[in-house]
Amino acid sequence: MKKVLVIVPFNLDEQGIANRKAQMDEVELGPGIEFDFRGVKAGPALFDSYHDFALADVALFEAGIDAQSEGYDAVCIDTMSDSGMNALRSSLEIPVIGPGKASFLMACLLGHKFSVLTQWDPWKALYSKAAREYGLTDKLASVRSINKPPDVANLLGGKEEDIFPLLLDAGLKCVEEDGADVICMGSTTMHQSVPYLQENLPVPVVNPGPLTYKLAELVLGLGISHSKTAYPSPHVPKPEMLHALQEGAAAVDQMVAS
Repeated sequence: MKKVLVIVPFNLDEQGIANRKAQMDEVELGPGIEFDFRGVKAGPALFDSYHDFALADVALFEAGIDAQSEGYDAVCIDTMSDSGMNALRSSLEIPVIGPGKASFLMACLLGHKFSVLTQWDPWKALYSKAAREYGLTDKLASVRSINKPPDVANLLGGKEEDIFPLLLDAGLKCVEEDGADVICMGSTTMHQSVPYLQENLPVPVVNPGPLTYKLAELVLGLGISHSKTAYPSPHVPKPEMLHALQEGAAAVDQMVAS
């Protein structure tokens, strides 16, 4: 049995993690693989700025740094920011898959140009940053947002009648006005809307979280991982520093919350 760790970018309670784990229902996987979902000890609140991007890199890096020694065969990042992915690839030999890069490249496989459909304006910088880093700015037709603040714990539950039509309207504009022939969902927090959009939009809709699970199964089945030439290991690894940083951050968060 292969084991995959999915790192959730927030410190969520059991119900919050369950809402993330519900993405498993949206992909068919073989019987020889299982997934564990783990939140970070402390991290950003909303991913609304470069401030939060930096905090997320540290938080997800620390949450996955021991995955290989814990017996996991692969790691999936549960945020389109791909936070911590490069650092984890540098530190681990097992596959580490981020949904941002995976979604953009899958969109290029399925079509010529893609748009990112997202929920909130402050997230827009995230996709432009990723497109630049991955050399795909010429493939990005547009980023459209319905500008509704996210609920990172409850996601879109209970908001379907309000949010889904807005996403559909924005998605149609991506296709009809911007020239997109594939839509990438801008966040794993939006996964509940994907079946509705796949049914009503005239182009493929890439669901980032389930895509990473299927890719983990694929690379493990093929027996391949990321290149250690591209992601060289550190000569002086410091996992203890990472753990201390996050334990301190968690203590500060608890103190502020109380």
